[in-house]
Amino acid sequence: MTRKGGNTAMWSPDYFLEKLYSVTAGSGFDASTGSESVFAGQQALRKRVMASLGAFPECRASLQSELLEVAEHGGLIIEKLAYSTYEGMRVPAYALYPKDRKNKLPAVLACHGHGIGQRSALGMNPDGTFAADPGIHNRFAVELAQRGMFVLVPEIIGFGDRRLRASVESDSSAKDYSCAPIAMQLLMCGMTIAGFRAYEAVRGLDYLSSRGEVDHERIGTFGFSGGGLIASLTAAVDERIRATVLCGYANTYKGSILHRLHCVDNYIPGILLHAEQPEIIGLIAPRPLFVESGEQDEVFPIESAKEAIRRLTGIYRSFGAEHQLDFDLFSGGHEISGRESFDWLKSRLSS
Repeated sequence: MTRKGGNTAMWSPDYFLEKLYSVTAGSGFDASTGSESVFAGQQALRKRVMASLGAFPECRASLQSELLEVAEHGGLIIEKLAYSTYEGMRVPAYALYPKDRKNKLPAVLACHGHGIGQRSALGMNPDGTFAADPGIHNRFAVELAQRGMFVLVPEIIGFGDRRLRASVESDSSAKDYSCAPIAMQLLMCGMTIAGFRAYEAVRGLDYLSSRGEVDHERIGTFGFSGGGLIASLTAAVDERIRATVLCGYANTYKGSILHRLHCVDNYIPGILLHAEQPEIIGLIAPRPLFVESGEQDEVFPIESAKEAIRRLTGIYRSFGAEHQLDFDLFSGGHEISGRESFDWLKSRLSS
């Protein structure tokens, strides 16, 4: 038999996928129309995004919060606590706040990225002791609390103590994740892991609202990497969040999760039918938003981050709120800098 078709490029699906993206990617909402139409378009997009995430429970489970441990560190009270999100689902979390305080505090829902779980946000080792190296999370929960905020750090499902039992038993270092098997089972049941995590973040806001130390009118969120996905979606669907910081996340789908393989938790079925990532983040507008990105970030590359900022600027301009969007492009990789973002969030939640 004579072999034909020596040009293997002709069998490649690259062209088909490129064309599919171009005809699929939704435009979000028309930011060039009047303000009333912009708000209406934004609300319509919000509903479509929520549908893609999967339905949130109609009735919220009782929080049934409990305090597990209390410690002090660097002038902070650090509580280890737990509460319920879904029926039968308990979430461990840290709460950090200044020991010396007089008034109610602004609060932050802190969403960690991939790593050993909630302890990453505090710069801890898997055993709960503080590490010498703050790591790529740069102890952001501690930094925010030391600036006078009440910081809640829930453990995101799939990480740390919230991995599947087999993973917890086989790897005490918590360096592996259970994102993929959890995501696959949720998909088979008509749910998404992104939606699951966003709903659990909403319940985190419920918990913050239950704390007497917290000023319920001054709640923000800070998310890094995969935590940026959660923070952006939560701020998009829940307007209790007054200000948002996204580190190592704001980008385009085309330039990040479609450019190289990412964790399955980034992929939301059918989301491109509605909008690209900048337009989904734009659902936060006109509330304050800060984007931070490292110039050497290879996970969410800088050029696509700049494109996202350009598109977000247009969205905020359409709301007459361009002054509510800030950003910092720093010399660094996939990590939290905090050189501007920490103080920015404190400022926005203090005004």
